[in-house]
Amino acid sequence: MGVVSNQLFPPFSTVMVEFYHLSVNGTLGTNLLSSLLRVLAGFVLGTIAGIMVGILMGWKDAFNHALHPLVSMLYPIPALGWLPLLMLWIGINELLPITVIFICSFFPLVYNTISGIKNVNAKFIQAARILGASDMRILATVVVPLAVPSIFTGLKLEAGMAWRVIIAAEMVAIPTGIGALMIRAESLLRIDIIIVCLIVLAVICLIFERFFAYVENRLTVKWRFHAEN
Repeated sequence: MGVVSNQLFPPFSTVMVEFYHLSVNGTLGTNLLSSLLRVLAGFVLGTIAGIMVGILMGWKDAFNHALHPLVSMLYPIPALGWLPLLMLWIGINELLPITVIFICSFFPLVYNTISGIKNVNAKFIQAARILGASDMRILATVVVPLAVPSIFTGLKLEAGMAWRVIIAAEMVAIPTGIGALMIRAESLLRIDIIIVCLIVLAVICLIFERFFAYVENRLTVKWRFHAEN
C-alpha cells in the first residue's frame, strides 16, 4: 500500500523469497543447526542438573537448608549477566553459549521441581509408607510422578527462554548461529533476513513447546487419572 517504506518493512513476498534463497544456499540451515545444537546441549545438561538438585532440595530438608540461600542469591542474576565473566573464564568458543544456556535452564528447573515436590499431597506419601514403601520407592513412584506437571511447566517456559538467550549470546560473542546471522543482516540493513530469522525462531519455539506438551500428556495422563480418582 506504500504506507511504510519497503526498506524498513519489506513485503511478505520479499521475505519468503529471501527465505528460499537462504534455505537453498545453506546459510539458514547451517546457522540454525549451530544454534539448535547449542540449545539442546545446554538445555539438556541444565535440565538434568536442575531436576536432580530440585529433587534433593524438595525431598530432603537438609539439602534445602544448605543450598537454598545460594540458589536464591544466584537465581535473580540474568543468564546473560554471566556472559562477560564467562568470556574471560571460558573464552569465545562453543562451550560459552552452552554454559549460558545451562545457567538459563538450571535455576528455573530447580525451583519448579522443588515446587512440584512440595505440593504433592501428603496423604499419598503417608499411604505409601503405611504399605511399607521405602523413602526411595516413595520418591520414585509417588512423589516424582506427581511433580512431573510442575517440572514440565518449567521445561516449556525455559525452552523459549533458552532460544532468547542463545540469540543474544550469538549476537554479542559467537560468530555463527541465528543470532550472528541477524546481527550481520542488521549491519547490511537486510531487514528481510532479520524477519526470516524471527519467523524461524517463532516456529522453533512453538515446536519445542508443543513437543514438551505432548510428552507431558503422554507421561501424566494415567497418573492424573489415578490421582483424581
